This record gives sequence, C-alpha cells and structure tokens, in this order.
Amino acid sequence: MKHIKLIAVKFLISLALLFVILGMGFDVSFGNVFLITLALGVISYVIGDLLILPRTNNMVATICDFILAYAVIYLMTDALTVGDGVMQAAFISSLGVAVFEYFYHKYVASNLDTDRETTYVPPRELNVETSEEISTFEEENKVEKREE
Repeated sequence: MKHIKLIAVKFLISLALLFVILGMGFDVSFGNVFLITLALGVISYVIGDLLILPRTNNMVATICDFILAYAVIYLMTDALTVGDGVMQAAFISSLGVAVFEYFYHKYVASNLDTDRETTYVPPRELNVETSEEISTFEEENKVEKREE
C-alpha cells in the first residue's frame, strides 16, 4: 500500500509540473503529457527510488533521476509531437523534475525506511596466528589450571 501511495503522489505532482512546463510552455497536448508522466513515473520510481536511492544518497539518486527524466522526456516528446525545441523542452522539464525529486526522495526515505544510518560495529575478535615461542596462551592456561 505504501508503494501505491508513493507512486500516486509522484504521478500527480509530476503531471502538474510537466503540464505547466511542457503543456503551457511548449504546447504539448495534455494526452501526451499524461503518457510522458505515466512512463516517467513508473520507470523513475523503480530505478531511481527503489534501486538507486537505498544504495546511495539523495544527491546521487537525484542526478540519476535527472538523466533518466531527460532521456524519457526527450525520446517521448520527440516521438509524440511534431515541432522544434524538443531538446530545450526536455532539459527544462528534467530540471524541474530533478528539483521535485530531491524533495520527493526525502519523503520516500521517511516512508520506506531507506535512511541508512552508518553505525560502527567493532570487530568481535582479532584472529592472529603466532608461534609457540611467542605465545603466552599456554603459560596462562597452566597457571589457571594450577590455581583451580
């Protein structure tokens, strides 16, 4: 249920953002913006939020989402629309998506418990091999056995 909620939030905010940038700024139809948002949302959620974010930090995941968003938006806008300025539209849109993703990753981390706190776990025991001449282990055991 958490994943459905996270995907829905991502989809709705991305749809509004891309409609403002692509729809109003570059005259892309709402249907095409909807398809681009749907494809981008599913792909970036699986790759960026479930695979990259838990293994790295927020900045790395945001940069990867920017690259992924640029590729998806450019390819889909180029395929679905006829017009110039596709590269500029994809760049501006992916910048907007990357800014949104930076804050969205914090929301995902708090909901999916992907915040990794690095804790130091000291080693239990150091295993060192020594010769009998150097080792005092037997001498200590002999002393302990005599006292018992």
